[in-house]
Amino acid sequence: MMILSLCLIISLSNTILGIASPARHLCHPYQKDALLEFKNEFHYNVMAGKTESWRNNTDCCSWKGISCDPMTGNVVELDLQDSFLNGPLRSNSSLFRLQHLRTLDLGLNNLTGILPASISNLKYLRILTLYSCNLFGKIPSSLGNLSYLTDLDLSVNDFNGELPGSVGSLNRLTELRLVSANISGNFPPALLNLSELTWIDLRSNNLSKLVYFEISGNSFSGSVPPSLFMIPTLVDLDLGRNDFTGPLEIGNISSSPSRLRVLYLGENNFNGPVPRSLSKLVSLVSLDLSFWNTRKGKVDFSIFLHLKSLKLLHLSNMNTKNMVDLSLLSHLMSLGDLDLSGINLKIDPTLNLPSPIKFLALSSCGIAEFPKFIQSQTRLIYLDISANQIGGQVPAWLWKLPVLWYVNVSQNSFNGFEGSEDVIQKSAKVMLDISSNTFQNPFPLLPASLMHFSCSDNRFSGEISREICKLVYLDTLVLSNNNFNGSIPRCFENFSTTLSVLNLRNNSISGVFPEESIGVYLRSLDVGHNKISGELPKSLINCSRLEFLNVEDNMFSDKFPFWLRSLPNLQILVLRSNKFHGKIFSLIFPKLRIFDISRNLFTGVLPSDYFAGWSAMSSDVGIVDSTPVRILGRGSGFYHSLTNLQSLDLSQNRLSGEIPPELGKLTFLARMNFSYNMLEGPIPQGTQIQSQNSSSFAENPGLCGFPLEKTCGGKEEEATKQEEDEDEEKEEKDQVLSWISAAIGYVPGVLGGLTIGHILYSYKYGWFLRIFHCFT
Repeated sequence: MMILSLCLIISLSNTILGIASPARHLCHPYQKDALLEFKNEFHYNVMAGKTESWRNNTDCCSWKGISCDPMTGNVVELDLQDSFLNGPLRSNSSLFRLQHLRTLDLGLNNLTGILPASISNLKYLRILTLYSCNLFGKIPSSLGNLSYLTDLDLSVNDFNGELPGSVGSLNRLTELRLVSANISGNFPPALLNLSELTWIDLRSNNLSKLVYFEISGNSFSGSVPPSLFMIPTLVDLDLGRNDFTGPLEIGNISSSPSRLRVLYLGENNFNGPVPRSLSKLVSLVSLDLSFWNTRKGKVDFSIFLHLKSLKLLHLSNMNTKNMVDLSLLSHLMSLGDLDLSGINLKIDPTLNLPSPIKFLALSSCGIAEFPKFIQSQTRLIYLDISANQIGGQVPAWLWKLPVLWYVNVSQNSFNGFEGSEDVIQKSAKVMLDISSNTFQNPFPLLPASLMHFSCSDNRFSGEISREICKLVYLDTLVLSNNNFNGSIPRCFENFSTTLSVLNLRNNSISGVFPEESIGVYLRSLDVGHNKISGELPKSLINCSRLEFLNVEDNMFSDKFPFWLRSLPNLQILVLRSNKFHGKIFSLIFPKLRIFDISRNLFTGVLPSDYFAGWSAMSSDVGIVDSTPVRILGRGSGFYHSLTNLQSLDLSQNRLSGEIPPELGKLTFLARMNFSYNMLEGPIPQGTQIQSQNSSSFAENPGLCGFPLEKTCGGKEEEATKQEEDEDEEKEEKDQVLSWISAAIGYVPGVLGGLTIGHILYSYKYGWFLRIFHCFT
C-alpha cells in the first residue's frame, strides 16, 4: 500500500507539473500540411535555405522561418527571405490556406510570374514583403482588400502599368516601398488619402506625369527631399500647413528647367536662410513661404525679383530682423496678392506699385502712416493693415476704391473717419473691423452694404446708435468692451432675418431684452457682463441654429430655461451670476460642451441622472476663456454618458439633497465646486472628488465626510464597515491564493523528500526494485 500510495502521489505530482508546463506541440496538423505542400511547390538548388529544417515528424512551430501564436498555435509569421525558392507563386497555392498570417516575407527569391489576386485571401496580413522576387505583370487590385496592412514592399520587381487605385483603401498603411518596381503612368493620387502613411519610396520608376502634389493641412514631418523639386512634369507643389522642418534644399535645377508654377511651403517649421535657388524657379506664379524661421537672420529679397511671373507672394511672419523696403517689389508687374504681415516695412510716401494688387495684407509691419500707394489700387478687394501704429482718421479716399469690400484697420490708434455721408454710405464695403482703436462719440457713419461690423474695445459711450439699424444686410455685429448704456434698441428687429452673431458683452446695457430682436438665423449670442433684467427672451426657442448662448453676470430673473432643450445645435450655455431660480430639470443636450449655471438661486435636488444624454461632453474641448470653471468634456467613453467631465461648478445656488454618488466615478473630474448650497449627506468617495480643497464643499451645513472635518456618523461608519468587509474578504482570497502557491512549491518538495527517504530505507529491505517498477 505504501508503494502504491507513493506511485500515485508521484504520478499526480507529475500531472500537475505537466499541466503547468507550456505545451510542447503548438502546430495544427492542417497548417503543417499546408506548409509542407507549399515547400513542395518550388524547385530548390543544393542549398535549400530555411525549409531544409521542415520535417513531418516535428512541430512546425519550431521550424526555421515560422512563428506561431503561443495561445492559439496558429502560424502567424512566415519569413522565407532568401530561401532559394524557384518557381511561380500559384493562384491556388497552399500558402493561402494559412489564414492567420500576419507577416509574410518572401523577399530575395525567384518567384518568376505574376502576383496572384488570391494574395488577398491572407486578410489579416500586416506586413507583406516581396522585395526582389522577379515578379511581373500588373499589381493586382485585390491588394486593396488587405485592410490590416501597415507595411508593403514590392521593390525591385518588373511590374507593368500603374499602381492600382485600390491601394488608397489601405488606410492603416504606414510604409510603402516601390523602389525600381517598374511602375508607370500617372502618380497615384489615392496615396495622398492615406493619413497614416509616414514613409513612401517611389524611386527609379516610370512615373512620368506627376503634375500636382498637394498634401497641405496634414501632419507630415521631417525634411523635404531635394529630388521632389527635380520632377520635370511637376506644376503644382503644395506642402503647406504641415510640420516639415530643417533648412530647405532645392537642388540643382539649372540642368532641367522647372515647370513649377505653384509652390506653397507656408505654415511649416522650416528654418535657416531662404534658399537662393528659388530664384531659378522662373515659371512660378504663386509662392508661399509664410512662417519661415530665418533665426532672426536677414532675407535677401532680391531673390524674388527674378520671379517676373509672380501673381501671389506670401512672406508673412518670416522672423527676419531686417527692415524691407517695399519698393523692391515694384518690378513684379503681375503681382495681385501680397502678404508681408509681421515683417518690418519701409514704405516711401511716393511709392507706386504698378501691379494690380487685389489682396494686400500688411498687418504688424510697424507702419506709422496710412500707406498712400493704396489710393491708386483701384482693383483692391481685401485690405488688412491691422496691428500697426497708425493714428488719426481713416482717409476719405479709402471709401472711393470701387471694389474694396474687406477692410481691417483694428489695433491701431484711429479715432474717426474722413469723408462725407454720401461717399461713406454708398461705399461697397461688406466687412469692416475697427476694433481696438480710440474711436469715441459721435458714432461714425457706416456703409449701408455692411454685412460684418466690429467696433469692440473702443471708447464709445451712451446709447447704441440707431444708425446701426440701417444696416439691413448685417450678419455679424460686435459692440463688446465699450461703454454703451441704455437698452437694446428695438430697431434691431430690422436685421433679425439676417443676423447670425450678436456680441454686446461687457458694456452697461440695461432693461429687458426685446423679443423681436431675436432672429431665427442666430448662431451666437453674447450679452454677458451687462445689466439686463427680466426673463430670457422666449423667442430664442426659434433659433434652431443657435450654438453659443452667454448671458452671464446680468440681472436676469427667470426659471431654468428648460425650453432650450429644443435647440439641437446648442454647444455652450452660460447662465452664471444672475437670478435664475427654481428647480433644475433633467434635460438632453446632445451637443452641449460647456455648461455654467453657478451663482444663481436654483433650488431642489440635483437628479443623479441629470447629465445622461449629454453625449458631446465626451469630445475634446478646451477652456474657451478665462472666466471661472466650466463643465468640460474630454476624450471618449464615459460613465452614464459623462465619465470625462473635467470641471463642474454648481456653487452659490440653493440646491438640496445629496451629491450624486456617480460623480465619484468621474476620473477626469479635475475641479469642482458645490459650495454655498443646501446639500447634505456624505461626499461621494472617489480619488478626484476627495482631492478637492474643503472650500469646494463649504457652506453646506448637511454635508459630511472627507475633505470636510465633519464625520458622517452612521452612514459613514456603515460605508467604512463595508470597505473593511471588502478588504477582509480580499485579504482572505489573497491568503487562499498564497496558500495554493505555497502548496504548489511545497508539496513536490515534501513528496521528493519522502520519496528519497523511502527509496533509501527500502533499498535495505529489497523494496527498491518494486519502486523502480512503479516509476517505469
